[in-house]
Amino acid sequence: MNRSASTSISLVLLLAVVVAASARAQELPTADGYRGIWYQIRSGGEIKYSGGFATYPQQIRPFAVYRKEVNKTFFCYGGTDGKNSTLLHMVSYFDHATGAVPRPRILLDKKTTDAHDNPAMAIDDHGYIWIFSNTHGAEPRSIISRSSAPYAIDKFDRVAATSFSYGMPWFIPGQGFLFINNRYRDGRAIAFQTSSDGYAWSEPALIAQMKLGHYEISLARGRRVALAFNYHPHGLDTRTNLYYLETSDFGKTWRTIDGATIRTPLKDVINPSLVHDYESEKKLVYLKDIQFDARGNPVIVYLTSGGHLPGAGSGTRQWMIAQWSGHEWLLKPAFTSDHNYDFGQLSIESGGIWRIIAPTDPGPQPGMTGGDVVMWTSRDEGGTWTKLKTLTAGLSPFNHTYVRQPIDARDDFFAFWADGDPRQRSESRLYFTDRTGDAVWRLPTHMTADTAKPERTSATDVTH
Repeated sequence: MNRSASTSISLVLLLAVVVAASARAQELPTADGYRGIWYQIRSGGEIKYSGGFATYPQQIRPFAVYRKEVNKTFFCYGGTDGKNSTLLHMVSYFDHATGAVPRPRILLDKKTTDAHDNPAMAIDDHGYIWIFSNTHGAEPRSIISRSSAPYAIDKFDRVAATSFSYGMPWFIPGQGFLFINNRYRDGRAIAFQTSSDGYAWSEPALIAQMKLGHYEISLARGRRVALAFNYHPHGLDTRTNLYYLETSDFGKTWRTIDGATIRTPLKDVINPSLVHDYESEKKLVYLKDIQFDARGNPVIVYLTSGGHLPGAGSGTRQWMIAQWSGHEWLLKPAFTSDHNYDFGQLSIESGGIWRIIAPTDPGPQPGMTGGDVVMWTSRDEGGTWTKLKTLTAGLSPFNHTYVRQPIDARDDFFAFWADGDPRQRSESRLYFTDRTGDAVWRLPTHMTADTAKPERTSATDVTH
């Protein structure tokens, strides 16, 4: 790794700081309700994925963070106007003391309907809320914004204007931000940047740059940042293989699971970070989540498939668990769903309970992105799974998509997501559930007051 590059300040970001300093924040406008962006991508004339994509895609995270200092879960999402004519970056919170939400704030208009431009959130140790507004591609349309006051969403300062995609900003206590993102100018390479204050940033340092690029997911716990990724041998739709790296020294070194330092950027497909060679099995890999088990070992959730398009021709969509045992990777089949882009996250809880909330039931539009949201649990570290409840049966005429778990999630706002018609443009609403799935709440689509309580809807239990 070129360490001089990782410590030098980006000229683009430095100039942006000067511009930002001259334009202080004004109060953000509010929307009169919670409406998510609808988005669709076709491949060869077929719908590859589509629907309500307020919390899309899997590579962007976190979307929400709980802070006990104010007993609120702050969250961002991709919103829109009443006509789905543009992507609005929205910021709001759930007040656990009152059970209410305010009118969401409109941070910025991305002037696109591409949900790949959705925002990510981080909160620093002083309580300032940071929003990282992504861009799908290499254009310098990405924005970093910081709240003007701790734990407040009414005003934000624009910190920087630059270019990044699929951003994952992690605030490391006592050190600052370690920001993982993709660089389109480097063949969709995985890169990271660091900043002690969020204003002055290092130049992007590449982590992996194999063939046509990568998708990745990550997670920070304390000073440890874990990274799982695949690679694209022939194009964006041929994502395959599973890799793992981590750092605990703010990106100075990246290590394999056995602690060996590895030279970055990775260029060779077969290298010490490889968890499993799915390319030789002719399987595609769709990443879902990464967590740490009770012993601090990484656990990766992903899905394998025989093809990139919906339908029976791509075979079974098999959800998988890869868990490091301390001396080897254990690969465990979990359950199945009917689309590559069905998405949920894993919670590893006290008492040995593992919980995944994901739209694995077919839903109102079978074979399309998302479906009905199901709560799965395991009591043997992912060896076997029980379908505990179907949470959304009958709640919407549309499929539910991209279930997200806040960082340090509280029981009463444990996961949230959006719905939407994957076949044609539709409205998209936002929902959340509690840890046990006792109910699902719909965020208000139209508000007449400054705050409102979400609508409690009935959850249909399907106990097995």
